[in-house]
Amino acid sequence: MKRHVKKGDEVVVLAGKEKGKRGKIIAVMPKSQRLIVEGVQMIKRHTRKSQQHPQGAIVEREGTIHISNVMKAEHVEQPAEATA
Repeated sequence: MKRHVKKGDEVVVLAGKEKGKRGKIIAVMPKSQRLIVEGVQMIKRHTRKSQQHPQGAIVEREGTIHISNVMKAEHVEQPAEATA
């Protein structure tokens, strides 16, 4: 399926609680039509004990958002042409 954005693109969130935020696309999941945007939809992930985190930890990372809720940032910056 063709998508309007790809990994590495700068996007603006159009809908949801993160509306108006900008970020770079980290990953695209075509089957579920979702993507991960840098610094958007932050979730807290509880990790179990490991060598990296001997006490366990609460790690903040990006969650997914639906592909229809984003638009390329370059389209936002271009002013609409006046039609007379």
